[in-house]
Amino acid sequence: MKFSLQLTPLMTTVLLVPASFAQDTASDNADQQQTMVVSAAPQSAISPLDTPAAVSVNYGEDMRHAAARINLSEGLKDIPGLQVLNRQNFAQDLQMSIRGFGSRSTFGVRGIRLYVDGIPATMPDGQGQLSNIDIGSIARTEVLRGPFSALYGNASGGVVNIETETGSQPTTLESSSYYGSFGTWRTGLKASGAVGDGSQPGDVNYTVSSSRFSTHGYRDDSGAHKNLLNAKLGVRVDDASTLTLLLNSVDIKADDPGGLTAAEWHDNPRQAPRADEYHTRKTVKQTQAGLRYLRALSANDDLSVMTYAGIRETEQYQSIPAKVQQASQTHAGGVIDLTRHYQGIDTRWTHRQQDAWVPFTFTTGLDYETMTEQRKGYENFTYSDGSYHLGDKGALRRNERNLMWNIDPYLQTRWQLMSDLSLDAGVRYSSVWFDSNDHYITGANGDDSGDASYHKWLPAAALQYTMTRDWNLYLSAGRGFETPTINELSYRSDGKSGLNFGLQPSTNTTVELGSKWRTGTGLASIAVFQTRTKDEIVVDASSNGRTTYQNAGKTRRRGLELAWDQQFATAWRFKAAWTLLDATYREDVSSAIRKGNKIPGIARNTLFGSLGWVPEEGWYAGAEVQYMSKMQANDANTAQAPSYTVTALNTGYKFTHNDWVVDLFARVDNLFDKDYVGSVIVNESNGRYYEPAPGRNYGVGLSVSYAFNSL
Repeated sequence: MKFSLQLTPLMTTVLLVPASFAQDTASDNADQQQTMVVSAAPQSAISPLDTPAAVSVNYGEDMRHAAARINLSEGLKDIPGLQVLNRQNFAQDLQMSIRGFGSRSTFGVRGIRLYVDGIPATMPDGQGQLSNIDIGSIARTEVLRGPFSALYGNASGGVVNIETETGSQPTTLESSSYYGSFGTWRTGLKASGAVGDGSQPGDVNYTVSSSRFSTHGYRDDSGAHKNLLNAKLGVRVDDASTLTLLLNSVDIKADDPGGLTAAEWHDNPRQAPRADEYHTRKTVKQTQAGLRYLRALSANDDLSVMTYAGIRETEQYQSIPAKVQQASQTHAGGVIDLTRHYQGIDTRWTHRQQDAWVPFTFTTGLDYETMTEQRKGYENFTYSDGSYHLGDKGALRRNERNLMWNIDPYLQTRWQLMSDLSLDAGVRYSSVWFDSNDHYITGANGDDSGDASYHKWLPAAALQYTMTRDWNLYLSAGRGFETPTINELSYRSDGKSGLNFGLQPSTNTTVELGSKWRTGTGLASIAVFQTRTKDEIVVDASSNGRTTYQNAGKTRRRGLELAWDQQFATAWRFKAAWTLLDATYREDVSSAIRKGNKIPGIARNTLFGSLGWVPEEGWYAGAEVQYMSKMQANDANTAQAPSYTVTALNTGYKFTHNDWVVDLFARVDNLFDKDYVGSVIVNESNGRYYEPAPGRNYGVGLSVSYAFNSL
């Protein structure tokens, strides 16, 4: 039997949405300097007050300020609705969720669309990863929540779009380093510059950034090494067009400490009892390239074409006991050997008509993505001389080729109905195809080949009313769609061979009411929302390195998000964010999933606050506090990670002299040495839910840059 899963990507509408306001002392220039658009490809910026959506932006300079520049979680704590948890495990990536979407993920990122310089870091099936993001060259990170996220297609419970720096004059070299607790160090080197100012044909800009990271890890068997390169080269082809070449490469070797039971966590949170026995580890190598072409067809029309291709190779050794693999001929083994080739193209046309009776803008385009996966599984042991050798690659237990692709046409419009009333609307139709061919057919292990497809229209619309120049209100609604990923289809809960065809895509409907207002040199925002989901995809069981999934009937997410970012008294800056999120099951599905139970992996309350003295140069200092309420670890709500509050301090000195800039800082995290769980492995069948966070830890960093102004 041949298995081909066809996932029909929704015809998605891409909405132009600017990022949230970042502070600037010159408030008159705020609209021009503090606006960005969340999109897979660049769009024209509009004022953040004209955005009928919950959208935030963190600028690269702020994310790098007195920070280690190792994990994306360092610089995104102040964004409401976004939960980024550090697993202290570089083999499994960060755990990221937006309004609860993605919380089920036991590794990588699910339910969220990720983009880096317009290239998706999320595959067509909705499986994403963050390991190739170079914090040292980030220009801005934009986070979109709510109904308009659906316009990015399959698995877009939220959108994270990262744009790296575009080089400009003068040529600048920067060297940076960080040294911290647990044998942690990072070194980086960045060069950026331009020939010309970018306005003349032949002008060139470039940014090249590289870094090397190493750590022994907070926990036993949690060491990691990472090499990362990111490059961006832009050329003005003629008076109307530009071409940008994008290159990215990452190489990771990381040990995997695994989760702990409650007893193990309380006894010794740093232990990794199964990791040493099986030498659990993971290696990842990824290289990708992209080409972005922008052309002004006329004064009112723009064309954008983004094309890319890449390869990602992964080998992972898990702690699955030999007897478990030997007990079943259908077991896929304890070693994952995975190679993925991916590529795509997104072509779009934008038209603006400002002299019409009702001024309007529309964007229409076609997004095509494809991925070919060669997946093999091996036993994680060998047998010789009368004994087992654990942690070695053994006999082949799985061999399949998976192909997934999507074709998404989309349309988005914006109408200025009156001077103070606007309408944004869009739709996307997503078609995702999955085809699997099984090449390991032996004994009781039958042919698991097959195919399937999912299709959905994804509409969204919003009305926005401008109360004053500095205050607006908006009401939005939309429908989202999330298909199972290849990994989620791989295993059946009954242990039998074949893919999990019983797993259906989930659909959700979201309504949001929000308001934003400028407060001098700051911006405040509030959003209330409700999302109702049918056939929510949740973890069924996670055991022996294998996770199975099921649909959980109806769920509801409703919440409140508040954010305030304010600069005052010349160099003081205050930030605050609060997320209240009630995420519950609305139907009885099983003995574990009961109506009223909390969806695991989601904190009901998250608060963040920071206050810093941040002058342009000289001494600076800051403090931040983060609170997270308890988090359920399983569907039955019988295990929880306790609530916690942690505090961090930083101080440093920034020295400028002629063309030199030297920045030296020190920081301490978890100042009061709180013993807490940083993240959970949802529904881990052996009760090993807990991934402990480190106690008090320290770090120092130094960056030195030189600008060649004399050239």
